[in-house]
Amino acid sequence: MIKLLFNNTKYITGLLLVTALTSSCKKLIGIPPNPPTKITEAQQFADSASAMTAVAGVYSYTPFGQGFMFNDANLTICTGLSSDELSPTITYAPYLLQFYEYGVTNLNTYANTLWSNPYTGIYPINSILSNVAASNNLSAAFKTQITGEMKCVRAFYYFNLVNLFGGVPIVTSTDYNKTASLPRASADSVYSMILADLADAKQKLPVTYPSSGHLRPNLYTVLALLAKVQLYRQQWQAAYDAAGAIISSGLYSLESDPNNVFLDGSQEAIWQIPATNRNDVTQEAYSFVPYTGVIPNYLVTPFLQNAFEPGDLRLQDWIKDYVVNGQDFYAPYKYKNVLPASPTTEDYMLFRLAEIYLIHAEAAAQLGNTVTALADLNQVRSRAGLGASTASSQADILAAILHERQVELFTEWGSRWFDLKRTGTIDAVLSAEKPGWKSYQALYPVSKTQLQFNSALTQNPGY
Repeated sequence: MIKLLFNNTKYITGLLLVTALTSSCKKLIGIPPNPPTKITEAQQFADSASAMTAVAGVYSYTPFGQGFMFNDANLTICTGLSSDELSPTITYAPYLLQFYEYGVTNLNTYANTLWSNPYTGIYPINSILSNVAASNNLSAAFKTQITGEMKCVRAFYYFNLVNLFGGVPIVTSTDYNKTASLPRASADSVYSMILADLADAKQKLPVTYPSSGHLRPNLYTVLALLAKVQLYRQQWQAAYDAAGAIISSGLYSLESDPNNVFLDGSQEAIWQIPATNRNDVTQEAYSFVPYTGVIPNYLVTPFLQNAFEPGDLRLQDWIKDYVVNGQDFYAPYKYKNVLPASPTTEDYMLFRLAEIYLIHAEAAAQLGNTVTALADLNQVRSRAGLGASTASSQADILAAILHERQVELFTEWGSRWFDLKRTGTIDAVLSAEKPGWKSYQALYPVSKTQLQFNSALTQNPGY
């Protein structure tokens, strides 16, 4: 990872500080004192080289409990089980089974992690933002760059929080006295904060990436998240424009082979974090790829399997058939490397061009531009080895786009779970597919742990 960020031997020292700053998340944002063996925040931001060590920590893929805080695969697994993508074979994890069986309670440890981990990730971001702004030793250009990056990452955390839980506390400070008893803001207020962060980041970040690879956000990373937010908010023209700017940039292209999409250096990667663990690569691969002769812990549901058309390369390349005792078990296989591979390996994909095409297509269709919508849709279908869509009416094209999202973006960032909610189809789809569904379960509960630590928090209805 060091070579992708910068050449600096202070990287480990910086991570020690970031680890210290993020190690306590039982309260919303708990701040431990600086022990004598750690450098102070003032020392951390004394110059750009040392400040970059703190920045490195924000992007590090080091499960669990530090670095980039969506690196444990829990968001993928929990939303996959809640929607219609995954079914579990494990019986030793009752809290995970709750997501599949719609029995999630406020005692669920995974729901608590989905809430607390993003806030653990937000703390060092807020620390960097405040210290960079206050520093007299950092150049204006450096301050602009880092501020834009951190606001983009913070917006990403809040986007996932608001889609998992609805309104959540908006934390922009590192002062525990201010953050310990913050109430939940409305979902609209959270989105307003997200959009404000992205608007500022859009003004600050250039087209060029600030380091080798696509680890740290550039302008198009900001536009990718902005397009997604605006799509979810039904701001069709804004989503269309943001996605269109990425497509027309010429900086990205769809990989011709689906097997190459998630590799390091993928041509369609807009934001891709190197998964550089010592013993494994992505936690998605670790969770989905079983040992030889062992049944996978999570299977692709028959509903998802049947959604693929005949000849779809994604069914061939992104879902794998494991034969155990003569029986077929189908599991996700987008991330294939459990152990680091040489000379190529996989990185953790946050945004990629195929999703941008589908955002652009949906926004175009909603605006009545069906010609562009079909052209975008067919770009993704062509890469999957499929012919052009036969949809013609606006309604049929929108249905075709949502179907394409289902088979293109499965087990990626909760896309299916979020799509069912934002399109208002969740009740009809899940009540028909799985017993026990109730509408209030579209939002996860605030855990009892969080409610005990912060009496200002309120529970989601139904729990």
